[in-house]
Amino acid sequence: MGVSPNSPAERRRARKPRPNLRKLMFVLPNLFTVSSIFCGVYSITLSAGESTGDNFYRAAVAIFFGSFFDAFDGRVARLTRTQSDFGVELDSLADVISFGVAPAILVYKWALAGMGIVGIAICSIYAACGAIRLARFNVLAHSESGQQRYFVGLPIPLAAGMLVSLVIALNNLQAPVAEAVGLWPIATLVLMLAVLMVSTVRYRTFKEAGLNPRTLLIFLLVIAVGVGVAIRGRPSLVLLVYFSFYILLGIGEELLFGRRRRAAARAAAMAAALPEPDAEADAEEPVLPAEEDEVPLESAAAAASAGDDGEPDA
Repeated sequence: MGVSPNSPAERRRARKPRPNLRKLMFVLPNLFTVSSIFCGVYSITLSAGESTGDNFYRAAVAIFFGSFFDAFDGRVARLTRTQSDFGVELDSLADVISFGVAPAILVYKWALAGMGIVGIAICSIYAACGAIRLARFNVLAHSESGQQRYFVGLPIPLAAGMLVSLVIALNNLQAPVAEAVGLWPIATLVLMLAVLMVSTVRYRTFKEAGLNPRTLLIFLLVIAVGVGVAIRGRPSLVLLVYFSFYILLGIGEELLFGRRRRAAARAAAMAAALPEPDAEADAEEPVLPAEEDEVPLESAAAAASAGDDGEPDA
């Protein structure tokens, strides 16, 4: 027996609301962020397992995959116009795991475990500085608007990229890392990256770079440098060279232009702190003696006639 088109069940089915696709689109960028968390946790499990070169290599590659997901979640949010404060906070929490804790554990198990408690302290400082850098980024993101040309401090994904590219580049060494490179050079690098993350050194975002001949020439030059490094050295060194160049670029610009930029910022702050002239106060200022002669002719004639009647001048 069929259901009548006018039956209550049919009317309820007809009134059933359709899913709002706009609300579902807000989930899409968050899926990329959660995928980055999965990559970070997978890297941690590999680093915490057996200390073999294969496990360290896979842990480093997992962090690289996490950086790809982290790079696309913001772009997907902008393309779908689904940016939200929730997404910003979730992205920062994911970065703490994928680019703060996971690289710290990887570097400790890979090299700094031989330093004992000192190695634990160095890796903890790196993770803590990464969390501080992300907290500062969130504050600046809420207080500033518009497209930013510079990062304040080294971004934590790039600091993690420097560490994991080092692990990948030195993965095929025959001797242990402690003998081939030494523990203190790696520890110094980790501390330097931690300091750069919480510093005020500015790093370019390259968001203002458009499609023009100059940008195309620089891109081709970067590709040529990578190809040259891969041919003359090893392909695993290409990423290490790229990350090193970006870090040194920020430091070099700070040494060359940092003092001038800070002087300009102080001058602008002092100019903004000066009180603005009050228009009402200017109107109520007493007339100076030099201005007393500038009176209308009618007032001057009335004053002259009053003086002839014998009244004392004011």
